[in-house]
Amino acid sequence: MKNKFALIALLGLFLAGTYTVYAQDSTKEYVPTTIEATTQVEDLVAEEPTEEAASFHQIIKQKFIEGGPGFMGIVLLCLILGLALAIERILYLNMATTDTDKLLNDVEVALKSGGVEAAQEVCRNTKGPVASIFYQGLERSDEGVDMVEKSIVAYGSVQMGLLEKGLSWISLFIALAPMLGFMGTVIGMIGAFDAIEAAGDISPSLVAGGIKVALLTTVFGLIVAMILQVFYNYLIAKVDSIVNSMEDSSISLIDLLVKNK
Repeated sequence: MKNKFALIALLGLFLAGTYTVYAQDSTKEYVPTTIEATTQVEDLVAEEPTEEAASFHQIIKQKFIEGGPGFMGIVLLCLILGLALAIERILYLNMATTDTDKLLNDVEVALKSGGVEAAQEVCRNTKGPVASIFYQGLERSDEGVDMVEKSIVAYGSVQMGLLEKGLSWISLFIALAPMLGFMGTVIGMIGAFDAIEAAGDISPSLVAGGIKVALLTTVFGLIVAMILQVFYNYLIAKVDSIVNSMEDSSISLIDLLVKNK
């Protein structure tokens, strides 16, 4: 009888231990394998940039709305117009860039083989202000070197004006964007002080909120000015490079005409 009770007790302890272990296994947190853990980490890394990018755009949109549609819209318009002009100038200046060494070699070969008319044909078939200046100089070649030089200088000024076309408008938007931002800040500060006067008390939340909204226009205006300033400096450097190329190649053209006179 005692053996039966001992057997039943051992069986009960075994069942109780088995139940306890099962219960612990069922409630224990799942630990992924190495491959699964690596996959989960890669998924998290891949998802993080998307969330950051989305939150960045949301912050920009929120701050733009907080700044007020009036001045913020005008500042945004300055950015759009300035970028449009800058892109147009970049395309124009890239198309105006000419391989002057190749052009000079072609003109020299044409002068030796076919004379001035053949050289003019080469210039006519080449794009860019350098080729146009060469064409104008070759047209005056029968009037002497002095007339060729005067024609090149005069027409070079015209081409330089075409290269710098639109840059003054970009400069205007660079100056206008922060000025509009400052004006929006001043008007926002006036509104904040009006709210303080109407409330009859200086509330920190009221003052801080009004000042924050007022300063947003200045921040966006300065950002627009910095973006356009980068494009403006690039365009100025590009124009200077083309003008220097025009001057050097014009001197070389005069030397060719003197040799083949």
